[in-house]
This record gives sequence, structure tokens and C-alpha cells, in this order.
Amino acid sequence: MRELIVSEFITLDGVIQAPGGVDEDTEGGFTHGGWTLPYWHDDIGTHFFQAMSQADALLLGRKTWQIHGGAFEPMSGDPFGDALNNIRKYVVSTTLESASAWRNSTLIRDNVVETVRKLKQQPGKNILVDGSSVLTQVLAQNDLVDEYSLHVYPLVLGGGKRLFPEGKRLNLTLVEASPLPTGVVFMRYRRSES
Repeated sequence: MRELIVSEFITLDGVIQAPGGVDEDTEGGFTHGGWTLPYWHDDIGTHFFQAMSQADALLLGRKTWQIHGGAFEPMSGDPFGDALNNIRKYVVSTTLESASAWRNSTLIRDNVVETVRKLKQQPGKNILVDGSSVLTQVLAQNDLVDEYSLHVYPLVLGGGKRLFPEGKRLNLTLVEASPLPTGVVFMRYRRSES
């Protein structure tokens, strides 16, 4: 069975909104976009390529899919862009008419939980999820996340879209933790049954 890995840049207070750019996602009046930039370290890129080497699919919400596709589709010949452009992508949306805007994408319009369960049962490598705050909460609520791979940033934003659903208890086991010189801590947590 394939595993579903949620990989996120996250603040100490659980915010995952707009880590990469000022105007990336201003929904809800969010004004802190680009909060990861001062903390970059090459190990973050290394972690990304390790995760990609163990995956053969991305599962994304509509907004994250559109942001990523707009950024990476034109980056042919770039190792980072090629990795994201060439992998199979599943986009969850009730508003998109087509997933043709970003190559190798398939649209999931309904029965999301059941469709993800079926994807996990197929042969293959891991399925990665990043961003996608609404989707990650649905996946957590339905116990579909096997692992959280988190780059935890040393700041508190006080508001914004969060990773974990309110009211849902998740028991996790720490399997890796490594601090980076910029203050970011890379942590991997596995879902535990107890």
C-alpha cells in the first residue's frame, strides 16, 4: 500500500499559508506571505529531493495546484521544475473544469476520501501533499495521512491557514528531527494508533 506524506513549511503556531511569496495567498487578509525566505538553507532543498525520489504522485488542492503549476510549468530544464512537472499530479477541486493547465494532472471532483483511499491501495511509491490547507484537514479528519514531514520555522504569525483540523486528535510518533543553522527544524512524524 502506498503511503500519503504531508510535507509542509509550518510556523510554530501551525500556519502554512503563503510560505513562498508576498502575494502567494492573501485570502482572509493574510499579509505575511513569504515568511520562509529569510530562513532558506540548502538542506531544505535536499529534503525536497529525497521526498520526491520516494514519491510518484502529488495530491494537491486547487489553489496550491494553480500556484505550483503557474510557477513550475514554465521551468523546463530546471531540476526542481522538472521534478514537479514530470510527476503524476491529482488536483482536488469542485470548480475547475479541466486539469490541463499543468501537465500530468488528473482532476478529482467528488468522492475525495474514497478516491484517495483507492489511490493509496494502488501499487507505487508515496503520494505527497503540500500546501492545500483545506485538503490536508480533510485527509487528517479521515485518518488518511501516514506521515507529516515538516520544516518548522522559528516564528509565530498569529493567524492564517493552518495544517491541523480543529477538534481532531492526532497521535504522532517522532521519527526524525534535525535542526538547520537558520533556526528551522526538520521533523518527521508518523501517525500512531494509540
